Amino acid sequence: MRRARFPDLVSGVRMNSKPFLVFSMLLGLLAGPLVARAQTHAAPDADKPTIVLVHGAFEDGSAWQHVISKLQHDRYDVVAVQAPLTSLAADVQATRRVLDAMPGPVVLVGHSYGGAVITDAAAGDQRVKSLVYIAAFAPESREVITAYGDKYPTPLGSALKTDKAGYVSVDPARFHDLFAKDVSTAQARIAAATQKPILGAAFGDAVVEAGWKSVPTWYLVTLEDQALHPDLQRFYADRMKAKTTEIRASHLVIVSHANAVARLIEEAARP
Repeated sequence: MRRARFPDLVSGVRMNSKPFLVFSMLLGLLAGPLVARAQTHAAPDADKPTIVLVHGAFEDGSAWQHVISKLQHDRYDVVAVQAPLTSLAADVQATRRVLDAMPGPVVLVGHSYGGAVITDAAAGDQRVKSLVYIAAFAPESREVITAYGDKYPTPLGSALKTDKAGYVSVDPARFHDLFAKDVSTAQARIAAATQKPILGAAFGDAVVEAGWKSVPTWYLVTLEDQALHPDLQRFYADRMKAKTTEIRASHLVIVSHANAVARLIEEAARP
């Protein structure tokens, strides 16, 4: 069977004809956005470590979406763990399953409760090159997650609701003020409506071994946090001897200041 050639496809238009020039211009207009899109969504750089993100309580992996977009733009391979939020052990196991699938070095990042998860998950894993805590818990070995809750209380405690099955969530009417003050009202309402409850007993779990003792560590302190006291964050950062940055942000800093969070992660990812 005879194959169609280019002249057949354009109905015999000659190379020097006006219709051909119009056709060429159209091809150029179509190709431009395609090239720009390819450059924007370039493949991950194989020489860079993979970024593994662990969300906190009342969230799921999608909470990282703006941070992920920035990291992917900068050619990092990124994976967001979907933690079950049923116990610290179960969440650590979910994170280690992701780590086990990584062929090379990893930067492990935790927000809020996710900090306790990465603390335990990183212990003894040679693939973890650095740990990044974003307004996060950072317990010592065999230390309960909420060990310092009485010493560093926050207003969020009065807004927590527990259902009949023991799962805890934030009162949607107070979510914006206490969890996401610097996020737009519309975004905060969506976050409140889609929040993922955590089994309350998980907050009483203890870390088995603190991975931060043997891994370089970064910490982002959120100065306007109503969920995890800034002074407790500083205590964790000082105890770990973390490279510490402070920012005027709410607890949901991974949404309100996604670019700053991504920059800190990239700093931890550099050789």
